[in-house]
This record gives sequence, C-alpha cells and structure tokens, in this order.
Amino acid sequence: MPATQDTAVATDAAASARPGPIRRLYDWTLSWADRPGGTWALFTLAVAESSFFPIPPDVLLMALSLGRPKRALWFATVTMLGSVIGGILGYYIGLGLFEQVGRPVLEWYGVMDKFEHVGQLYRENLVLALGTAGFTPVPYKVFTIAGGAFQVPLLQFVLISLVSRGARFFLVAGLIRMFGPPIKRFIDRYFNLLTIVFVVLLVTGFAVIRLVTH
Repeated sequence: MPATQDTAVATDAAASARPGPIRRLYDWTLSWADRPGGTWALFTLAVAESSFFPIPPDVLLMALSLGRPKRALWFATVTMLGSVIGGILGYYIGLGLFEQVGRPVLEWYGVMDKFEHVGQLYRENLVLALGTAGFTPVPYKVFTIAGGAFQVPLLQFVLISLVSRGARFFLVAGLIRMFGPPIKRFIDRYFNLLTIVFVVLLVTGFAVIRLVTH
C-alpha cells in the first residue's frame, strides 16, 4: 500500500478512535475528582445539569465519594443543594424564557415529546411526578423547565425536588460510604433496577398515605 494511503488509513483510525464530544465532557467532568476545588465543581455541575448541561452529577459524586468515603454524605448534600438551585433556574427558564431558551434546550436534546408528557404528569399528580423525577430516564431538566412552563407552584416544586433529588444522591453516596469501591460497579450496572425498586416503594408510600388520610 502506498505511503499516502497508509497515512490516510492511520488518520481515519485515529479520528474514529477519538472520543465524541459527550465522552470528552464526561472525562473532563470526572477529572475534577483529582483537582483542588472538586466540591465546588460538583456543586456547579449539579446546578448546570438541572437546566442545560448533559452530564449528570452522579459521576463526580461517586468519584469524590470513593476518594473520601467519610465525606460521601457531605458530597451528597452539596449535590442535592446544587441540583435544587439549578432546578429553580430551569423553572424560571420555563416560566419566563421558554421560547428563547427552554424550547431550544429541549429541542437540542430531542425531548420535546417528553416535555408534553411531563406536563400531563404534573396535571395528574404533581407530587408523584416530581417525587419520581430523579429516578426516571427522562432528563431532570425536562421536569424543571416544564415546572415553570406549566406554572407548577414554586414552593411545592422546591420542597418535592429536595426530597426527590436528595433521595437519589444520598442513595448513591450512602452505598459508597457503606460498601466502598465494589459498590460502584454494582451501581453502574444496576442503577436502573435500583431506581425501579425505589420508585415502586415511593409510589406504595404515597398510596398508603392517601389511604390513611382519607
């Protein structure tokens, strides 16, 4: 094969092996676990992910918690607060800047159909919709932007988000604190199953409360 063809093949192989933009963002996010200011990076990531950023804060939360297991619950607290603050930002994007910002963000992610679905969930059962928002495949930013667009009461939005997002992050951090590095592989592999179990328990709890209070 001529040298020019060898060079072309090598260039094509290098290009195909180069990680895509999302993977590069993922790796960049994870790199903060080994830098000073990792906690602030975790907080900032949690804020951004709730309204526009594609990488969930769980990846950095797990990395920081594995590095310092005794501070895992603190990292979960930081993530929860950042996520709720970011959720409020997403809420106001939906409330006042939906056409200018909210719609372009949702269209970029290809989730406008899920936006309408979330709006229907809010109309049917606000508590259940937001309570399980942190454990569904639907990006959380869809719930936050839809919260403002469909004019969900802000106080209820914030309180339920605190419980929902807190449950998700404390579940991850708590498991790492208790079981250490081996549990990370379990979480990576079975997180969807864990979320299903949690949602079933949550729905059951809501049903019990409704029966008791009626």
